Amino acid sequence: MDNLLGLLRIRVKKGINLVVRDFRSSDPYCVFKMGDQRLKTHIIYGDLNPVWDQDLTLSIEDPHLPIELLVFDHDTFTKDDEMGDAEFDIHPFMDALKMHLDPDTVPNGTILKRIEPSRSNCLSEESCVTWTDGQVVQNMLLRLRNVETGEIELELHWIDIPGAHPI
Repeated sequence: MDNLLGLLRIRVKKGINLVVRDFRSSDPYCVFKMGDQRLKTHIIYGDLNPVWDQDLTLSIEDPHLPIELLVFDHDTFTKDDEMGDAEFDIHPFMDALKMHLDPDTVPNGTILKRIEPSRSNCLSEESCVTWTDGQVVQNMLLRLRNVETGEIELELHWIDIPGAHPI
């Protein structure tokens, strides 16, 4: 942890129009991977539009590593079924953090950076890094790959750690 920059809180908001992997529904959960770290949401049973509203926290040492999102359908007696995947990087988010904004001078809701969907990212619509309630926040809607349909809505927040390397 000598190179720790801080913590990235990922709020996993919800899934939208996920694929059916069981008889008429699915029991989805999300897995996030970054380097050696692996985090998992809880399972939402029987829902193709699950609402997790769950916070997961990654330790950030190398902001150049992509974050991989995998979505699975939980099965009791067989291997869990894949429901798609996505990948995102945190460069735009980290760039906004490096601005070191003064909470007293930046209006709430100010857009700091816009990221357009492209072939090099999994965004299904424009993602904005904003100044919200004195923090840098990024909302994103990720289109799942390797599957017929499905999106996952996320929100990124930064947590400073005393004694960590400055950004």
